Amino acid sequence: MLAKPMPAQPPLIHITEHTHEVAIELIYATENNFTGQIIYAHPLCFLHPTAEAGLRKAVAAARALFGLRLKVLDAFRPQEAQEALWAVAPNPDYIADPKTGSNHTRGVAVDLTLIGADGLALDMGTPVDTMSAASHHFHEAHAAAIQLNRMRLLTVMLEAGFVHHPREWWHYQLPDAAQFPLIDSHTFLACREMLRA
Repeated sequence: MLAKPMPAQPPLIHITEHTHEVAIELIYATENNFTGQIIYAHPLCFLHPTAEAGLRKAVAAARALFGLRLKVLDAFRPQEAQEALWAVAPNPDYIADPKTGSNHTRGVAVDLTLIGADGLALDMGTPVDTMSAASHHFHEAHAAAIQLNRMRLLTVMLEAGFVHHPREWWHYQLPDAAQFPLIDSHTFLACREMLRA
């Protein structure tokens, strides 16, 4: 008797607060972002399976090392959303040109911060998506407490196998992220539809 073939792994894994023990506040699903506009037509959080596995490791590391939790602010980003961000701020130091593609659109990048037992985010010195030197990971002008909080996040994410973005304290991605294919809108919509099945 032939063994049943294993089901294909979905291109994106749905991340929820319940299944992944994280807080989620997708900034582009609200007006609370640098554009002042709602960019996402949905509040759903997804990651590539490899990045999702890394996120689970990061959750465990944050809890074990510091007694803290992760708050996800952005994860998979549809191509149309990347184009909308670029239209507002075509600055390749902080926003990937949609012509070449974002690692968020590959599903292998995640923007996040750390929160304490009170549910409040640790002070990281700047809001997410601050496009200035103050957002750079090792900006020397920040107080020691802010530097320590950024190092806590860095430690957690490195422990989980991610690499950091030198200009964005909140952004982490898988190593060699460009080797992962961009995920088109059709595939993304199919993943959304699977949630309704």
